[in-house]
Amino acid sequence: MDRTPSKTLAALWMAGWLSLMLIIAIAGREAAREINLFQLMEMRSVLGFLMLYPLIHASGGFGAMRTKRLPQHVARNLIHYGAQLGWFLALTLIPIGQVVAIEFTMPIWTAILAATFLGERMTFWKIAAIVLGIIGVVVIVRPATSEVEPGQLIALAAAVGFGVSVAMVKSLTRTEQPLAIMFWMLVIQSALGLFPALYVWQWPPAHLWGWVVIIAFCGTFSHYCMARAMLHADATVVIPMDFLRVPLSAAAGWLIYSERLDMFTVVGAALILAGNLLNLKPNPPTKARAPS
Repeated sequence: MDRTPSKTLAALWMAGWLSLMLIIAIAGREAAREINLFQLMEMRSVLGFLMLYPLIHASGGFGAMRTKRLPQHVARNLIHYGAQLGWFLALTLIPIGQVVAIEFTMPIWTAILAATFLGERMTFWKIAAIVLGIIGVVVIVRPATSEVEPGQLIALAAAVGFGVSVAMVKSLTRTEQPLAIMFWMLVIQSALGLFPALYVWQWPPAHLWGWVVIIAFCGTFSHYCMARAMLHADATVVIPMDFLRVPLSAAAGWLIYSERLDMFTVVGAALILAGNLLNLKPNPPTKARAPS
């Protein structure tokens, strides 16, 4: 696989990521209006697996997907499945731009969990990022000045769940290949959602299948675009490009749904994104101990 350093190639792959993530937000809102979320999640996982199979086959088939860490995969996907449900539900309750702004607290929760459970260092910049992120959420939600909307709390819970999931993925990547992690995600989440989906199942109308296929495609291959971008540039170059998702999502919400973001959401999003930028600062090199 080509690993040539290139900011241009990284930007092109990130453009794919941004486009797919914007599309899945709109498709998720449209589909969730007419179909139960459990059914939507099940169809997304099954179709995503079918779309991923050519890559699995090219990498050696199911035998290459074997793992010795199945309990960790199951635990990670229980949390990720719940976070995805919350994210889709939040899209139907509050403006898209607000959902995405709150979602960007995910790296902050990941930093806390990685420091707590994976032994990563908690630097001054990471602490500052966490503080800014929490202040940003408080500014958006404004619990002291107005009634907190359920969609805001659901979006925040989803962001925390995604943070836990990412921290667990960081642990899994020490021994597992990215394709195997995606394989087990789709298999486990298909199994998790099977009985709830069958319980509420109603055959979708023909026009809804288009939205479902879009969700499955975007949900599966957006992560591939991100991974390819990471091959061509460092995270400190790639991740700030993702911050464009906040204004782009706000613009999409305004153009398609006539949603308007208030100044509190704009200021809160700016604080959260500033925290993410601080979180990307490289750790200072550790001083070598002098020989005794």
